[in-house]
Amino acid sequence: MSHNLTTALVDDLRARIVDGRIAPGERLPSESSLITEHGVSRTVVREAVARLQAEGLVHTRRGSGSFALTPPAAPAGSGRPVRTLRDRRSLLAFRTGVESEAAALAATARDEQQLARMEQALLRTEQDADHPAAALEHDFEFHRTVAEASHNPYYVDALTGLGPAMITMPPRRLDGAAGTGGRTARVLVEHRAVLDAIRAGDPLAASAAMRVHLANSLWRLEAEAGSPLSRTAVPVED
Repeated sequence: MSHNLTTALVDDLRARIVDGRIAPGERLPSESSLITEHGVSRTVVREAVARLQAEGLVHTRRGSGSFALTPPAAPAGSGRPVRTLRDRRSLLAFRTGVESEAAALAATARDEQQLARMEQALLRTEQDADHPAAALEHDFEFHRTVAEASHNPYYVDALTGLGPAMITMPPRRLDGAAGTGGRTARVLVEHRAVLDAIRAGDPLAASAAMRVHLANSLWRLEAEAGSPLSRTAVPVED
C-alpha cells in the first residue's frame, strides 16, 4: 500500500513540475502540507521526494526544503525529452544553429518595441537574480524575443515549443553557491552583447554574440555537471 501511495504522490508532483504549476526554482509544498493534502505518512513524502531527486526534477537544500529543477522538455513536434547531460549538449547544439541565425535576422528586421522588450528582459533578470524561477523566465523571454525579432515564425515556433525548460536550472542556482552571482552577471553581459549587435543592425556580430553566449552556456553546463570536458573547455571571457 505504501508503494502505491508513494507512486501516486510522485506522479502528482512530477505532473505539477513538468506542466509548470511548480516552476523551476520554486519550493515544493512542505512535508506537512503534502501529508495533509494526500493523507500519507512522512515516510511516503520523503520516499516520493527521493524518487524525484533521482529523476533530476528536484533538489533538496538542507534547512530550506526541496525545489523544482528544470523539467524534461521536448522540442516541438519531436516528442524527445531532455533528461541527461548528453541530451542537454544536443539541445545546446540545436539552439546554437537556430538562435545564431535568428539573431542575425533580428539585426535587420527588429523593431523598436522588440528592442525595448529585450532590454526589459535583461533588466528583470538582473533585478530577480536572487529569485531563480523568475530569472529563468526572463532569460527565456530574452531568447524568445530575439526569435520574434527575426520575423521568421519558424524560429518563434521552435523556441516556443521548447519553452523555459530549454534554460537549465542547475542546483547551484538554488544553493546560492559561490560563483552563482558571477554566473548571472556573465550571462547578462553575454545577452547585452547580443542586444547591442542587434540594435546596431550588424547581423554578423549578432550571430557571433549569440554563438559565443551558447558556447559559454555549454561550458557552464559541463562545469556544473563536473564533466571532464569542462576541464578542457575554454570559455570566452567577458
